[in-house]
Amino acid sequence: MTTFTRRRLLALAATGAASAALSACSTTSSQRAAYVAPAFPEPPVAPPLSVDPAFGDPTMMYAAVNDNGYDIPGVPFKKIDRRYYRQIVADPTGEKPGTVVVDTSTHFLYLVLGDGEAIRYGVGLGRAGFEWAGRGVIEWKQAWPRWFPPNEMIDRQPDLEPYRAKQVPGKNEWEGGMQPGIQNPLGARALYIFQDGKDTLYRLHGSPEWASIGKSVSSGCVRLINQDVIDLFERVSDGTPIVVTSGLPTGMAPAAVSEISSDAYRL
Repeated sequence: MTTFTRRRLLALAATGAASAALSACSTTSSQRAAYVAPAFPEPPVAPPLSVDPAFGDPTMMYAAVNDNGYDIPGVPFKKIDRRYYRQIVADPTGEKPGTVVVDTSTHFLYLVLGDGEAIRYGVGLGRAGFEWAGRGVIEWKQAWPRWFPPNEMIDRQPDLEPYRAKQVPGKNEWEGGMQPGIQNPLGARALYIFQDGKDTLYRLHGSPEWASIGKSVSSGCVRLINQDVIDLFERVSDGTPIVVTSGLPTGMAPAAVSEISSDAYRL
């Protein structure tokens, strides 16, 4: 495993893409429409935000960007609690460098750098985001993935029928699904979590719904701001270890594993 430090933030490219897998991270049909950000009052005047030299000013970090031909809007970061901005922090996990740790109790995701530091990202959680805990690996990752709503969800919402997945006969490949795009529920990137060689149906993925960061919403797994999930995607490789836990006590022991329940498919 590559050692990460604050002075050496490596961008590791994806090492191939596996065939599309069905996703337990689900959304409502209304979320497929253009996302309209809710109105927020302007936050109270706060002290100037110190600029992390690793990432620069948040104005640039969350600026609009064209990625692989897709236009990602800028994020109104001043309407998000600044603790959820991407930043370097003291590592609270005790894990080895290169490990990804999701703490669902705080809505934080950490990438351990070494030298006592970690990159911290804010995340939003849906019901499926609480369905699994334990240790696994990021088996593979995909840029601008297709979204495959589970059959159970399509049965409840017939308007999703055009996106039903169909396996290619004799192959571990799938047809159908929602095409990639800025309104696709998986956003700009998706990272697929496996345990003991099996798909946990647990995903880390992008989302245009910046207002959900730091909150628990009705659906989805672990969602990051699109600009943040792109950053994370470039820093981890296939086979990266991941820990999902509901808290980070001192001397954290391996997180207990829970079974994926059928609720992972529900809203």
